[in-house]
Amino acid sequence: MLDVNFFDDLRIGLATADDIRTWSHGEVKKPETINYRTLKPEKDGLFCEKIFGPTRDWECYCGKYKRVRFKGIICERCGVEVTRAKVRRERMGHIELAAPVTHIWYFKGVPSRLGYLLDLAPKDLEKVIYFAAYMITWVDDEGRHEALPNLEKQLGVEKKQIASRRDSDVEARQQKLEADLAELEAEGAKSDVRRKVRESGEREMAAIRRRADQEIDRLDRIFDRFRTLKVQDLEGDEMLFREMRDRYGRWFDGGMGAEAIQKRLESFDLAGEAAALKEIVTTGKGQKKTRALKRLKVVAAFLNTTNSPRGMVLDAVPVIPPDLRPMVQLDGGRFATSDLNDLYRRVINRNNRLKRLLDLGAPEIIVNNEKRMLQESVDALFDNGRRGRPVTGPGNRALKSLSDMLKGKQGRFRQNLLGKRVDYSGRSVIVVGPQLKLHQCGLPKQMALELFKPFVMKRLVDLNHAQNIKSAKRMVERSRSIVWDVLEEVIAEHPVLLNRAPTLHRLGIQAFEPQLIEGKAIQIHPLVCTAFNADFDGDQMAVHLPLSAEAQAEARILMLSTNNILSPANGRPIATPTQDMVLGIYYLTTQSGANASIKDEELPSYASVAEALMAFDAGALDLQARVKIRIENTEPPHGWPVPEGWEAGQPFTLITTLGRALFNEALPADYPFVNDQVDKKLLGATVNRLAERYSKVEVAETLDQLKALGFRWATRSGVTISFSDVVAPPAKAELLESAEKKAIKVQEQYERGLITDSERRQELIEIWTRATDEIARAMQENFPETNPVHMMVDSGARGNYMQVRQIAGMRGLVANPKGEIIPRPIKSNFREGLSVLEYFISTHGARKGLADTALRTADSGYLTRRLVDVSQDVIVREVDCGTERGSEIVIGEKVDGVLRPVDNLDTAAATRVLARDVEVDGTVVGNAGEQLDVPRLEALVA
Repeated sequence: MLDVNFFDDLRIGLATADDIRTWSHGEVKKPETINYRTLKPEKDGLFCEKIFGPTRDWECYCGKYKRVRFKGIICERCGVEVTRAKVRRERMGHIELAAPVTHIWYFKGVPSRLGYLLDLAPKDLEKVIYFAAYMITWVDDEGRHEALPNLEKQLGVEKKQIASRRDSDVEARQQKLEADLAELEAEGAKSDVRRKVRESGEREMAAIRRRADQEIDRLDRIFDRFRTLKVQDLEGDEMLFREMRDRYGRWFDGGMGAEAIQKRLESFDLAGEAAALKEIVTTGKGQKKTRALKRLKVVAAFLNTTNSPRGMVLDAVPVIPPDLRPMVQLDGGRFATSDLNDLYRRVINRNNRLKRLLDLGAPEIIVNNEKRMLQESVDALFDNGRRGRPVTGPGNRALKSLSDMLKGKQGRFRQNLLGKRVDYSGRSVIVVGPQLKLHQCGLPKQMALELFKPFVMKRLVDLNHAQNIKSAKRMVERSRSIVWDVLEEVIAEHPVLLNRAPTLHRLGIQAFEPQLIEGKAIQIHPLVCTAFNADFDGDQMAVHLPLSAEAQAEARILMLSTNNILSPANGRPIATPTQDMVLGIYYLTTQSGANASIKDEELPSYASVAEALMAFDAGALDLQARVKIRIENTEPPHGWPVPEGWEAGQPFTLITTLGRALFNEALPADYPFVNDQVDKKLLGATVNRLAERYSKVEVAETLDQLKALGFRWATRSGVTISFSDVVAPPAKAELLESAEKKAIKVQEQYERGLITDSERRQELIEIWTRATDEIARAMQENFPETNPVHMMVDSGARGNYMQVRQIAGMRGLVANPKGEIIPRPIKSNFREGLSVLEYFISTHGARKGLADTALRTADSGYLTRRLVDVSQDVIVREVDCGTERGSEIVIGEKVDGVLRPVDNLDTAAATRVLARDVEVDGTVVGNAGEQLDVPRLEALVA
C-alpha cells in the first residue's frame, strides 16, 4: 500500500469496487463498535482488531502473543496480526453491499457527471436511482424488428378473443335481462321494479364493454410502448412496465435503482459517444452544440484517463481507519464518537437487513424500498445533506460526513494541510511599546528563549559553557543566568516576523528586531498599529522566526518595518503619527494669544533654541507664546521675507513659538521650517514629503523623534476629558423652541388637509435637520480654544464634530428598522441623558450598525478569497508591459491668472509615470517614463 509519508504528487481518480477491496484488510460485517463491558473492539465490527490491527503495540486481541519478538505473526486464535497500534491509522476495511449504489458526488454534483455521460436530466436520473421509475438498459432491435409482424398478429388475435368474449358476455347478459323482465311482467310487477332491473342489467353490460375496451386499449399501449422502446427510456408506470416485461421480456431489459445505472454503464460505448458528440459540435448550433460540448468534456475525461465510468456505481464501500474516526470514553462512563461511526452503522444495518430480505425471498416492493434506504444511507455517509434533509444526531445537529471532513474552512485541506501550526512560532497578547524604535519589537524573555532554544543551545556549546547539546538543553530548561546573556547575543540582528490576523494586505506581516522584555506580552511600536490594524484591547499577534540566511536576509531587506513605511494601496506613508502623538504635537505647535497684542519689534528675543528652552525651564517663557528665536542649521519656511545680505545656510531670526522650534528640531536639518499649528492633516503631509525626499533610515529616525515628541507633550499638556469639558451651547433651548413652533405649524397644515403625509414628513425632516445643524454650529463656536474636546477634534487626534454634537448638542434624527427617518428627533444629548422613548428609538440604529458590520466583514472576506482564487493563474513576468497609452490628469488650475496645484495633487498624480514627454512652450519639462513624486509635480505646476 502507498506510504503516506513519501510521495511526489497526488492524482485523484475514481475507485472501482475492486480497488476498494484491494485497499481493504477485511470486510466489516457488524454495526457494533466496542464492547461496553470489556471496552475492547467487537469482532467483525467497525473497530475490529482483526481487520484494522491491534489497539496495543505488539499485542493480539486474546493476549496469546505479547512483546515485539512476535512481530508479524497472525494469532491463530483471534486472527490479529502482532504489529504496532499505529496501523489503525492506515488500514482500511470495506462493506460488501447487497445491492449496488451510485456515488452521490457524480449524480448530485453540479454539473451532474453521470447525467452528462448518459444524457439524462438530473431529475430523471434521481427517479431511476431512488426507485420511482424504470430505465431500459438493453433492447434487441434486430430481434424485435423480426418478431414485430408475428407479435402484431398475436395481438390482433388476442384483441379479437377479448372482443368476442365481450360480445358473448354482453349477449348472455342481454338474454338474462329479457328473461328477467318477461318473468316480472308475468308476475305483474310494477313498472318501477321493471325499470330498476333493466337499468341494472344495462349498467352491467356497459361495465363488461368498458372492461374489455380498457383491456384492448392497455394491450395497444403496451405494444406501442414496446414497438418504440429504446435504451435509456424511462417508464414511471410500474404496472405497464411489468406487463410489458412479462410479454416481451425476451427483446429488452430494464430495471430500477443503481443496478439499472450499472448495467447501462457497463454497455456504454465511450469512443462511439465521443465521435457522435464531435459530429454534433462541428455541425450543430445553439443549445444543442453547448450541451454536446459539455457532454464531450465528461466523455473525453473518461477516455483520456484510466478511470472507468463503472466507478460511479459502487458494489463495496470503503471504511476508513478507526483512529481517523475515534471513539473515546468520557468521565461519566459515556462515549463520544465521530459522526462517521453513526453513518457507517446506518449503512451496515440497512445492508444486513437487505441481505436477510433477499435470502428470505421478500416481495420486490419491500426489497426495492430497502435498496432505496441503503442508497440514502451511503449518500449520507459520502455527503450528508447533498440530497434532501441531512441525517441528524442528538440535538438536531447534522452529522459530519466524509465530504464535510474534507471541504470548507474546517476541512482537512484548509484546516490541517494549509493551516498547519509551524515550529519556531509563538503567540501572545500585544501591548504598546512607546520606547521602541520603529524597527524593534518587545519579545517576552520566556517566549524568546523557547523560540531561539536551538540557537542558544548551540552557542552554549560553542562557548564551552556546556559539554554537549544534552547538557545545554538542561541549562536552557533550568534558565541558568548565563543562558540570558547568550540569548541576548543570539537574538542580536536576528529579525522575527510579527503577524496579526486577519492578514488583509502585505503589511499584515512585518519583520522587527526583537528586544528582550519582562512580562508575557509582545510589545509593538505605536506607528505600526495602523498597518496591522492593531489596538490594545486584547489583540493577539503571532511571532515567526526566519531560520535560513536567505529567510533572514529577506526579512531584513523586504519586510523590516522601516522598509514598509508606504502603504501598498496608495503609495503614501502608513506609519504616520496618530492619536496621542497628534494631540501632543498639536499642543506643542499651538500659538496662544497671550502676547498677541505685543508688536513684533518688542517681542523677547533668544539667541538659540537652547536659550529659549532654558528660559522655559526657568518659568520665564511660555511654550506657546510668540517670541523671536535665532534658528540655525535649518531651511527658512516657505514665503519667509529674505533680508538683504542673507545667504542660504546662514542662521536666521524668526517670529515663532518655542514649541514650534522644538517640533522643527525633530525634522531633518535641510527640511523647511514649519511655522504653523500642526494638526493631523499637516503632519501627514509633512511625513509624506519626508518619505519622498529622504532615505528610509532618515524617515524612520524622524518618525521615532516625532513619536517621542508627541507622547511627551501629550503627557505634559495634561489633556483629559471630564464631564465639565462637554459644554452644551446656551442657545440650544431657544433653537429647539423655534424649530418646535415650525414643526407644530407643519402638523397643523397637514391636519387641515393643506399638505400630504409625505410632504409633512419631508418638511419635518428638513426643519429638524436645520435645527440640528444650527445647534452643532452654536456648540462648535461655544467651545474655547483650550477645551480638551475641541483640541482632540480640531487636531484630528480622535473623533469629529458629528460625534461631539451627539454628546454636547443633540442626537438629532434617527432611522427606524425599515431604514426610514423618524420625523421626531432625539432632542437630548448624551450629557443630559436620553429619555426612555429616545433611548428606545436610538437602539434600532445601534443594532443595525452591528449587524451590517458583521455582514460587510463576511462579504468582503469572501470577495477577497474569490479574487485571489481567480488570479492564481496570473503570473507577472515583466516589470513594464510596454504600453504607450495613457490618461490625462489635471495637476494645476489657473486661479486669478496664477497657476496653482489642484487640491488632490498627491492622490491624483503622485507615483504615476509619464506616458510621453511634457512640453511647455516647446521646452521638454518632463520625460516619458519618469516617475512623478509630489516635489516634481509642484515643480511642473510652478
